[in-house]
Amino acid sequence: MIHLEHITRTYGQGEASTRALDDVSLVVPAGAFVVVVGTSGSGKTTLLNILGGLDSGYSGQARVDGHDLRGLSDRELSRFRNETVGFVFQHFHLLDHLDALHNVALPAFFRDADDASALARAEEVLARVGLRDKLRSLPGELSGGQKQRVAIARALFTRPRLFLCDEPTGNLDTTTGAQIISLFEQLNREEGITVLVVTHEDFLFKNATQVVRLEDGRQVPGQTGGGAP
Repeated sequence: MIHLEHITRTYGQGEASTRALDDVSLVVPAGAFVVVVGTSGSGKTTLLNILGGLDSGYSGQARVDGHDLRGLSDRELSRFRNETVGFVFQHFHLLDHLDALHNVALPAFFRDADDASALARAEEVLARVGLRDKLRSLPGELSGGQKQRVAIARALFTRPRLFLCDEPTGNLDTTTGAQIISLFEQLNREEGITVLVVTHEDFLFKNATQVVRLEDGRQVPGQTGGGAP
C-alpha cells in the first residue's frame, strides 16, 4: 500500500533551510493500522501531506497504492486524492450552512454522481458511523464527536483504500477521542481500509499494527515502521 524510499523534505534555502523529513523510509502493507507519533515539528504532518499527494517538493520516492506520486499529473493527483485517499483532520472542515447529509455528499461535486445516488451514499455512510438520526442536523447542532463522525463519513463517501488522519482527536475530550479511535479500528477491521493516524496521544492506540516515531524529521530506530528494502 505505502512504500517510501529515502524521503527528505527541506523548506527554505541556505542557512535558513529546515529539514522537515530526513531520509525516511517506510513500508506499510494494505490493511495495516499505523500510528505516527512525535513532538510538534517532528515531521508528522509533512509525512502525511506527501502520502496524500499534497506535497511534491521532496527527494526520494513515494509510492501509494501502486502510484508513483511524483509521476502523476495534476489531474491524476486529483483523481488519486478523490478516489484512493480519505482525509480526516483535527479541524472538521464542515460547511456550517449544510446539514450532515449534504456535508458528506460534497465529494460528489468532483465526480459524475447524480444527486439521488450521492445522497443515498451519504445516508449509508452516516448510518455506518452511527449518525442515522443526524442526517438533517447542521454542524452547529452537533457535538465535537458527532462533527468528527460526519467528517469520517465524508472521507468514507468515495470508498477509499487509505485513511490519512492528522490529529483526529486533537479537538476532542479523552472519552470522545477514544470512541473515534474505536471507530477507526472498526473501519480498518471490517472495511479493510489502511489507516495511518498522526497523533501525540499514542497511548490511545493500543491495537496499532505499526508505530512510527519521528524526531526532528528522522525515524527513530527500533520502531515497528518497517524499512524500505
